[in-house]
Amino acid sequence: MSLRFCGCPLDLEARRLFRGTKEVHLSPKAFETLRTLVEHRPRALSKAELLGRVWPDVVVSEVSVARVVSEIRGGLGDDRTGRIIRTVHSHGYAFVAETDEADGERCSGLPRRHQPVCWLISATRTLPLVEGEQIIGRDPALDLFLDSPKVSRRHARIEIAGARATIEDLGSKNGSFVRNARIEGPTPLQDGDEVQIARFTFVFRRRELLASTETED
Repeated sequence: MSLRFCGCPLDLEARRLFRGTKEVHLSPKAFETLRTLVEHRPRALSKAELLGRVWPDVVVSEVSVARVVSEIRGGLGDDRTGRIIRTVHSHGYAFVAETDEADGERCSGLPRRHQPVCWLISATRTLPLVEGEQIIGRDPALDLFLDSPKVSRRHARIEIAGARATIEDLGSKNGSFVRNARIEGPTPLQDGDEVQIARFTFVFRRRELLASTETED
């Protein structure tokens, strides 16, 4: 089974998971936990049930479940609000992200989905944006890396879904700005909008609205 959620292609048969265009390498138990949660979505599975399914012949504590869920969340960029995996207090976990089936195609075999559809453009650099979610920040492992101490490790989240594009600050110390206004929640992006991340200033551009080449006189 192949599907996508929050811009993350997942191929259960090939055991491959991507976050945007970057492959996420989970430990075997973390991948099996993700598989189990996905296959039983949106039902909440207790920690005891997860232990029985993922560690069937091993005696381990519930701490093992919490550890692999933390690993999954870290790999997917899932924050404490539980956009992808929700914590069910005193019970267990549930996979709650909306999914799109891949019609039997391998997610890893769809390079056209990873082609840029938008860009953040400055005078010195261009950051390509693909369909789905991508995080921008100071962590070199992120899809959109900005090397500055003024940028938080996980500064902001940008999501592209067809004609809709949004940016959301992730609690960064220095904030994110759109059209010179500091944003507080998910904020729509329109072609030509100015986006500021710390000392970096970009213009958001959509592929279909890029100007055509001018003819020299």
